[in-house]
Amino acid sequence: MQGEAELVSTTELLTLPPAEVLKKLDSKDQGLTTEEAGKRLELYGANEVAVRKRRATAIEFLLQFRSPLILLLIFAGAVSLYFGEAIDSIIIFTIIIASASLDFYQQSKAHQAAELLRSKLISTCTALRDSNKKEVKFTEVVPGDILYFSAGDMIPADSRILLAKDFFVNQSALTGESFPVEKIAVPLVEAGTSLTDWTNMAFTGSSVVSGTATAVVGRTGSFTEYGKIAKTLASRGEETEMERGLRRFGYLIMQITFLLVIFVFFVNAFFMRGLLDSLLFSVALAVGLTPELLPMIISVNLSKGAFAMSKRGVLVKRLNSIQNFGSMDVLCTDKTGTLTENKITLVLHIDIEGRDDDRVLEYGYLNSYYQTGLRSPLDEAILAFRNVLVSDYQKVDEIPFDFMRRRVSIVVSKNGGRLLLTKGAPEEILSVCAHADIADGATDLIESVKERIITQYRELSAQGFRVLGVSYKKLRDEKPSYSVGDENDMVFLGFVAFLDPPKQTAMESLNLLNHVGVELKILTGDNELVTLHTCEQLGFKVKRVVLGSDIAQMGDEAIQRVVEEANVFARVNPSQKDRIMGALRRNGHVVGFLGDGINDAPSLKRADVGISVDNAVDVAKESADIILLQKDLTVLQNGVIEGRRTFGNTMKYIMMGTSSNFGNMFSVAGASLFLPFLPMLPTQILLNNLLYDLSQTTITTDHVDESYVEKPKKMNIRFIRRFMIWFGPISSLFDFLTFFIMMWVFSASQGLFQTGWFLESLTTQTLVVFIIRTQLVPFWRSRPSKYLVATCLAILIFAFALPYTPIGALFGFTPPPLIFYPLLAALVFTYLAMVEGVKLLFYRRYIHLLESG
Repeated sequence: MQGEAELVSTTELLTLPPAEVLKKLDSKDQGLTTEEAGKRLELYGANEVAVRKRRATAIEFLLQFRSPLILLLIFAGAVSLYFGEAIDSIIIFTIIIASASLDFYQQSKAHQAAELLRSKLISTCTALRDSNKKEVKFTEVVPGDILYFSAGDMIPADSRILLAKDFFVNQSALTGESFPVEKIAVPLVEAGTSLTDWTNMAFTGSSVVSGTATAVVGRTGSFTEYGKIAKTLASRGEETEMERGLRRFGYLIMQITFLLVIFVFFVNAFFMRGLLDSLLFSVALAVGLTPELLPMIISVNLSKGAFAMSKRGVLVKRLNSIQNFGSMDVLCTDKTGTLTENKITLVLHIDIEGRDDDRVLEYGYLNSYYQTGLRSPLDEAILAFRNVLVSDYQKVDEIPFDFMRRRVSIVVSKNGGRLLLTKGAPEEILSVCAHADIADGATDLIESVKERIITQYRELSAQGFRVLGVSYKKLRDEKPSYSVGDENDMVFLGFVAFLDPPKQTAMESLNLLNHVGVELKILTGDNELVTLHTCEQLGFKVKRVVLGSDIAQMGDEAIQRVVEEANVFARVNPSQKDRIMGALRRNGHVVGFLGDGINDAPSLKRADVGISVDNAVDVAKESADIILLQKDLTVLQNGVIEGRRTFGNTMKYIMMGTSSNFGNMFSVAGASLFLPFLPMLPTQILLNNLLYDLSQTTITTDHVDESYVEKPKKMNIRFIRRFMIWFGPISSLFDFLTFFIMMWVFSASQGLFQTGWFLESLTTQTLVVFIIRTQLVPFWRSRPSKYLVATCLAILIFAFALPYTPIGALFGFTPPPLIFYPLLAALVFTYLAMVEGVKLLFYRRYIHLLESG
């Protein structure tokens, strides 16, 4: 527990002079001793963040059995075993274990693959121990340690800057800022609440872009800004849309099963058919009503989807996220690195009139080329823009950059003449200028010209550009060295402007996502001007912009309204992103979030599907459900389509199970009330159910109509219930017609009656899949999978041959007369035609339920 560290408040760390900060942390210029560091490590703990631990393997496996459907099957299997029906029990438990094992195996396999992709942070840093510089593991860094940073280093702990020279840090992973920020040793006047204002603190997980610095560690582990975010990830995530749908579906089946089974049990017991026979018959009905292969169908579907996505550069960590992917109708994303390259690029080199000026580029290039300090990302962008001939110039001297002046100057000579070239913050460049270059040549910096320069600077800034001013002066005196005092009476030449450019694929990606019905919302810590300019370049239509300061003033109800109206949220911190995500989900959206930074982790966890990239920070990858091997929204569109295909094939099985299963079992329950014998034996019901389910195992390979994947779909229980109510009675109607034919046409004995109804029930159940699997009318416009056709035909051939085999006799089947088969064919044809007609009416009326919450 980092108890004592809490005595040093954030305000003290930020506002006290360096010497006072060291005193507060009980440290000194010579650093800590090894002995003192060991004591603090024991007191404060290792410098690690709190990320949720994985459960033990055995616990993870057992949790596969917690769904209502699985629990119902376990109960049915246990009852069958208790009453000596070992075969029935074995069938049920085999299905349960196979389904759970497959799901567990796929999740474990995906997790192992994700672990291999975890980016490896640099594991050591340079610390001052026993008055000597030593390499220390990140985990052994403690409060009070003196650390040394240079270009390429990672920051292991939240540290107060003591000394800095041209020290620029990339903290975009934590704050979302596009550009590296300079860190200085100057105490702040007041602490404030925004991390972007803490210019004298370097944060865990940031990286050093240029310069050097000495810092003292103020916070480690869970008390860092990184750690505070990671703490929120230690708990289990909220229930996703798919998990919620499956839970509600399980309860629906349990309710129907409970009511029907209890009713049938008591009626049969009342008619003196024996308690054991009545109970087994009721249990068989429960199994018949339960789509027990659903967990396996889902697992196979998801595994197939995960494999297909892996070939397209998408690693699925949690299989259930694939179906959430398909149901997603809102994708929230950070701007930096997702829509943009996260790489600073020189865009403009212009004069004060806004015209391209090669001399501005030339002088800016010379300044960046000849300066000897560690180059900033802006210098690198200038040098990478275009090669400028520098061989005609010779460097004479340099006036280095410093924070107070915020500019750097280079003295060069050419053809015997000398030039002083200065580049830096426009307001600082303007302060040393007495002249300006305009179209007609140099002019005095009168007020109107100065106002023109300031206006140009403001317009560039308003467009989201990072701007530097460029100036020059012809030197008359040839001195051996020059100083800050020579930076005067200069000529303002123009501006160089920089942007984090949009990705080349971003516009195409936005169009693809829009085409499949996914709305994009941008949540960024960057400022609104930069964000709006990026949106303009991408052709992204901004409906409304909301700032983090606005969100901070809103209640939950107000945010729920705002998130529907706005699609750009700028200057938002991690907690505000979290609130936006929660509001969208409460409004009924299935929400995805794409991010790779520390500040994105809570939102990744809050979303229905969290998406990250393989080079993201550890805490982001830990929170994500899906990891992209390349940060490209085009890949996401492929994933969305794959998710919808997976969801579509899952829904096919659910709809068939809840319609034909319900209809057939309702028929059995009803017939048992007036027949002198059971309409189907418990073993026959289980065999019927097993054969039907086996015919559907290949539904995971089935084709999904293009029209189906055009829009997001949800597992809506109202839709499933209405589907059952519309199509279940059709199945029951033809079952009762079969009962009538068997009793009054064939005067069937118990064995013949049960055989006839078994064949009719299995045939209609198996063939109706080809009607229900597509919304198209007529159904043959949609081509089924050849594997689905093969399994369905194989099961029907087996079933029709069964009464003529010894195995059929064991189940109590009797070969029906030949006239039965044309009558059965007529029944099946009429049944399928009626289902086709009702399907057309049903989807016209209720398709909206499948696309809504």
